[in-house]
Amino acid sequence: MASNPKADPQGPFRADQLRDGDRYELSSGHPIYCAPSGREHAGPNLIGAAALETDPAVDWAGIDAGFSPEQGTLRAPDIAIAPAGDERGWIKGVPPLAVEYAGKGQDEDELQTKIAELLGNGTTQVWVVRLLGPRRVEVYRPNEPMRVVHPGEILTAPGLLRNPVPVEALYDREAGHRAVLRNLLQREGYEDLDAVRGEGAAQGVAQGVAQGVARAVLALLEDRGLAVDVASRERIETCRDTDQLQRWLLAAARADDTGELFR
Repeated sequence: MASNPKADPQGPFRADQLRDGDRYELSSGHPIYCAPSGREHAGPNLIGAAALETDPAVDWAGIDAGFSPEQGTLRAPDIAIAPAGDERGWIKGVPPLAVEYAGKGQDEDELQTKIAELLGNGTTQVWVVRLLGPRRVEVYRPNEPMRVVHPGEILTAPGLLRNPVPVEALYDREAGHRAVLRNLLQREGYEDLDAVRGEGAAQGVAQGVAQGVARAVLALLEDRGLAVDVASRERIETCRDTDQLQRWLLAAARADDTGELFR
């Protein structure tokens, strides 16, 4: 599966010839191999995906989801924020927000081609998280110069994300967890952890915080379609260890079943 874009501007392949799980993207009908990720790429990718997917304004997010704006193009951003849908196979069009992680071995020419194709087909922002050299995020928007955002600064996506995203939340585990916790609490009606503590002051701070976070844990599990049996529900509802509840809250965002919380 190889072709030469310079010799043949339009390659012979179509998106419908690729199957779910094939490690290829397509650019103008030309296949582009997508190598497996190492630790330096895979870890930050998961951290950033959790920080974005849990934002209260996000209906759907995916990792390596395939988008096909036309039959010769198939692109799979590291993280995509897009409207919810129920289609099977490749997702038509492109995501409004795409995030790419660029580390060791990154093909810069191919990355810029991918950015151009996404923006040219309707993506409003592409964030490129640079994992080599000083950490930073490059922001690409249609018909605008690229902008660099540094640690200590924030990223915004009006209309797509409710909350500003600290640059560090896209790669630093602690910063990512803080963003996830804020987002999940907002989904339960609390602006942040201070708001939970404030409600707790009327009932007893420790009890109020624990009950608020326990409700957030159960709501998140149910929202993700994970069954919560009677014993697990009772264990979560009666827990008064706020540190344990916060660990369960973070685990609930990525668990495949309820039992993973307790393992």
